[in-house]
Amino acid sequence: MDSTMQPVIEVQGLDIGYDDDIVMQNLNFSVNKGDIFIVMGVSGCGKSTLLKSMIGLKEPVKGKVLFYAKSYWDEEKKGQQKIMRGFGVLYQSGALWSSLTVGENVALPLQLYTKLSRQQIQEIVALKLSLVGLEGYEDSYPSGMSGGMCKRVSLARAIALDPEIIFFDEPSAGLDPINSRMLDDLILELRDGLGATIVIVTHELASIFAIGNNSVFLDEKSKTMIATGDPKALLANSKDSRVIEFLTRGSIKDEQKS
Repeated sequence: MDSTMQPVIEVQGLDIGYDDDIVMQNLNFSVNKGDIFIVMGVSGCGKSTLLKSMIGLKEPVKGKVLFYAKSYWDEEKKGQQKIMRGFGVLYQSGALWSSLTVGENVALPLQLYTKLSRQQIQEIVALKLSLVGLEGYEDSYPSGMSGGMCKRVSLARAIALDPEIIFFDEPSAGLDPINSRMLDDLILELRDGLGATIVIVTHELASIFAIGNNSVFLDEKSKTMIATGDPKALLANSKDSRVIEFLTRGSIKDEQKS
């Protein structure tokens, strides 16, 4: 990758929290085009709060989140909306409308943000569903589908507008190992096929090592980041016991005891 290329996302001096409670502080990292960037750390360390600040749902206490050098939180509302149009988001719960069919769920952003005809929207919905392996499920309802299938419907909706950046909040939550691996493979295919940049909040080691090529590690005790880079390189080279213990789930320590 060209080292002179402007990062897609830059987080600069970011403090996040709720009222007077600072969850994380002094966060500084960059996400490059085509990255599958992992936000990792133990449960409750502030990963989802950071994600909310990055996608425009939670204003930070201090600092900046830049997209292509534009500071999201310094933009007027119209500028923020323009930046957000380049996002796709897959929430942990899936956030599907149970009263709508699969096709209607995927069509919703197209109806809200484009002037496409009904026929054009139907064609795009069919394409997006085929990309996530759900061709022909337009008339099904989420209530009759498995957790893994609902995740894929949510993903089809997230990519409906061909976003440049796709955010995932714990995408493997509630999935068995087989469905989790299938979702990882799908994320890789979408990154390569759509040319999208991916940001994933997760603590699942299998996914972190299978698809992540860049990351930030949030430490609950120090309330800041203590590592950034390729997860595999962090495992091989980090001297910080907190990072190693997380990336091995303590297995190295257990081996030393035995």
